[in-house]
Amino acid sequence: MVVGVAKEKMLSYEECRRKRVEENKKRMDALNLPQLSQALRSPSFKPSPSPRKSPKPRTGGKQLVVVRRSGRVANKPAPVYREILVDKVMIPRRVSKHRDLSNRVYASDEAREEALEKAEKLESDLGPDFPVFIKSMLQSHVTGGFWLGLPSHFCKTYLPKRDEVMTLIDEEGNEHPTVYLARKTGLSGGWKGFAVAHELVDGDAVVFQLVRRTAFKVYIIRVNGSEQSNEL
Repeated sequence: MVVGVAKEKMLSYEECRRKRVEENKKRMDALNLPQLSQALRSPSFKPSPSPRKSPKPRTGGKQLVVVRRSGRVANKPAPVYREILVDKVMIPRRVSKHRDLSNRVYASDEAREEALEKAEKLESDLGPDFPVFIKSMLQSHVTGGFWLGLPSHFCKTYLPKRDEVMTLIDEEGNEHPTVYLARKTGLSGGWKGFAVAHELVDGDAVVFQLVRRTAFKVYIIRVNGSEQSNEL
């Protein structure tokens, strides 16, 4: 009995499928699809190109438009702009003034060494209460660039870690401010004025005693052999 029911279902399915195929074939014939398919497969078939759209010519032309002007100048003639030649402006060059270094006096090795020995003796007499270092003057310190480099180990141990104003105190109590550059470990601005005011020359031995965090007491041993030391 089960087999009979299955056969009936199979027959009904085949019948429905056959009917759908016949309906589809009729629709294709009505649309003339079989003939179109054969025509497309034919080697002589060439599709016709689509017609190009021709550009439309521009009807609008250029027109002169009157520029609007304010009522104050509407009745006045239009301005005429002309090119005017302007003379070239000559900027005068800066003339550098070179220092006359022909009168430099260089200390002998013996005189320099003698001043250093006296400075070392003075350093020992000052005692250990304040940090001290000695600097022998060169031409770059007193006549050239006026830059005084300080011992790096002294700067790292005792001096500020950033730029500060260092004061040099002379024997009369006058204070001479100078600029200390921490990264370059030296005295820059203000040192020239101090060196010129105290007539420092090549070979002089200068003793720096740090009496405060940003203040030096300075002693000068002259290279000319004088036993006198100037406490500045």
